[in-house]
Amino acid sequence: MTDITRSFAVAAGKFAPGHLGELTTVIPFELVDAVLHETRRFQKRLRDLPSRVGIYFLLAMGLFPEVGYRLVWDKLTAGLGETPVASPTPKALRDLRRRLGTAPVRTLFDVLAGPLARPTTPGVSFGPYRTVSFDGCSSQKVPDTERNRAWLGRTSHHGYPTLELMTLVETGTRALIGAVFGPTDEGETSYASRLLHLLRPDMLVLWDKGFDGNAFLAAVSATRAQFLGRLRSNRRTPVLTRLADGSYLSVIGTVKVRVIDARITVTCADGTHFTGSYRLATSLTDARRYPAASLMRLYHQRWEHESAYYALRHTIMAGRVLRSGDPVGVEQEMWSLLTLYQALRTVMADAAESLPGTDPDRCGFTIAVQTARDQVVQAAGIGTANYGTAGRIGQKLLAHLLPARRQRVSARKVKSPISRYSQRHRDGRPDVALAVVSLDISIHEPPDMQPALPTRSRDDRYAIPAQRRRHRVLALLHEDPARLWRPREIAAHFGDITLHTMYRQLSRWADGGLIHKIGPGLYAATAWESKPLA
Repeated sequence: MTDITRSFAVAAGKFAPGHLGELTTVIPFELVDAVLHETRRFQKRLRDLPSRVGIYFLLAMGLFPEVGYRLVWDKLTAGLGETPVASPTPKALRDLRRRLGTAPVRTLFDVLAGPLARPTTPGVSFGPYRTVSFDGCSSQKVPDTERNRAWLGRTSHHGYPTLELMTLVETGTRALIGAVFGPTDEGETSYASRLLHLLRPDMLVLWDKGFDGNAFLAAVSATRAQFLGRLRSNRRTPVLTRLADGSYLSVIGTVKVRVIDARITVTCADGTHFTGSYRLATSLTDARRYPAASLMRLYHQRWEHESAYYALRHTIMAGRVLRSGDPVGVEQEMWSLLTLYQALRTVMADAAESLPGTDPDRCGFTIAVQTARDQVVQAAGIGTANYGTAGRIGQKLLAHLLPARRQRVSARKVKSPISRYSQRHRDGRPDVALAVVSLDISIHEPPDMQPALPTRSRDDRYAIPAQRRRHRVLALLHEDPARLWRPREIAAHFGDITLHTMYRQLSRWADGGLIHKIGPGLYAATAWESKPLA
């Protein structure tokens, strides 16, 4: 019997229901016991429902979201044959959940979370960088109870409170590198900031609009990871240096970036076409090594994150509401669900690695989930067959690889609209999915530059205080305290300051309270507020 088939064997005695089929190879007994000891949740006496069994029961709840506690237990024990096992009531299983708490499953997720692909795995890298992405999901509903509402509040368009889930995902395998969740009113950037410690210098992180705040960009830059993200429409970016591919160097806060402004024209199979504008900012400033058109095509990989949420919310959970009626139970259930998802992704990545040249993106998540469910129910026979190094789930995945992805486009639909009869915004996209015949990317060069500023700023470290830059700028702003100044206007007024230096220093002085930042690229000597007309 190979190592894989041996690890399929269920435990003896009261521990027998504690298994997850072939997924037990990813979450072995030794790991679960170590996590329970570390979090001090291991039972002090041998119960009919040991703590280890409770962990596997929590994970099985995610595999079978459509049934209650007792039926989940029946599925765990259905394939154990004549092995004597406990017959707990739903209350006993609920008490088991309360005894375990949140710490063990959260620690288990932290152990399993992380990138799964090798650098040579197809579709996971861009040059020397592993592509990852930030994105949030606010569609996970929880039961509408008083305790859940006190924690999460009530949403405006449906009766169920919802969680805000923020994850850092490896786009090539859609594996979870990290996750946080909580009330939706905290904001995506705040949640993403808690995951910045997971970024590494060999990563290129992608994100959608809303993550381009000055403080967030500076924090990402401090990790030494590279980034490629979309800018909001109201973000003003000065043109510091034009590049040969149509992009230009700019600065956001104190971070030097490269901005790519492009228009994408999509032609569909029925002859219709529509256009869309994208403006990206990236820390990859070498236009020769990383052309603008290549980065525009790479940005499409951010949508792999949406596929990860689809697998989590709809393939595993089938869109169902979580079970727990209190915040502690919701947290425990969410960490269990995320751990189960990561275990499935691990098996899928291992299957792709067992067949060189296989893109993990072509392994079907639905097949993995269904096979894992079948193995939980058929536990008695899983240790008697040898399915090779890929395992049974891997063999099924490789035998039913998805075809090459077709380029398609359709209107983006809201899953939980306020009214099913409300009209969506018409952006030119077709109502149904259509094949894309051609995709044309046109890079827009920035408008003509204003009068050139000096290439180097004057060194005034040894000047008298009255002639130093800070003193001169403060004096200029106080001449007309209500005027809103732009960095270029200030730099042009003095004629000895580069625009990059002006942006960086104004941002620092505003953070220190010497001046006030009124809006994007607008500064004044005093705080300014708009007043309604009488």
